[in-house]
Amino acid sequence: MNPISATDLYNTNTHAKNVLITGAAKRIGAACARLLHGEGCNVVIHYRSSALEALQLGDELNQQRPNSARIIQADLLNIAELDAVAKDACAVWGGIDVLVNNASSFYPTAMPGVTEQQWDELLGGNLKAPFFLAQALAETLAENNGCIVNIVDIHAERGLKDYPVYSIAKAGLAALTKILAKELGPAVRVNGVAPGAILWPDNDLSDSAKLEILQRVMLKRSGDSVDIAKAVLFLIKDADYITGQILTVDGGRSLFC
Repeated sequence: MNPISATDLYNTNTHAKNVLITGAAKRIGAACARLLHGEGCNVVIHYRSSALEALQLGDELNQQRPNSARIIQADLLNIAELDAVAKDACAVWGGIDVLVNNASSFYPTAMPGVTEQQWDELLGGNLKAPFFLAQALAETLAENNGCIVNIVDIHAERGLKDYPVYSIAKAGLAALTKILAKELGPAVRVNGVAPGAILWPDNDLSDSAKLEILQRVMLKRSGDSVDIAKAVLFLIKDADYITGQILTVDGGRSLFC
């Protein structure tokens, strides 16, 4: 008799896990979608403006396994669209087992020039949307003994200079992770992953700036989006007795002051 692999055992559940990933068209979200799909999950790919990338990713996954990926467009800052995402995601395969709150806005807001619009956008995308998505999906997640994984940031603990509003938002998401674990337990586990130097910002940094950052990373190199996806997979698949925790994936950056 051939031995049963961990993946085979995972896929002998009553149904494949149905996963909603926000901001899944690119970068960390897309890496999570590919890895979880490879583990037998059905994936709902949410995007806001990256339509081409979302369509390409959906086609890629459906070619590997028909009817295993769907895409949904929405601006999560709009509460009506957010509610529609939850309802549409549940309707695809009859419920959601896992919510990955990955969608995030990230840009500098030096203290003297912060506007209310920037505050609302950064707090809305990084904190408000994860809360109300969790609220909207709480029933289906509980019915399926599901889980939530929030993509936090190491700067939730120690804010990033010139990014005060973003850092505050991620600190709120870290707090939300812990309180949702209390509010939704025992049926729903809630954890987070805090990336460090994983992907450089879209507004590319200079080589000297990157080198300065990496000098404060114990492993002296940047990580990869797959490193975060693997942590997300662990919290979904192999962490049945873990809730309210945030797993730091930063190459040892947190060891430095």
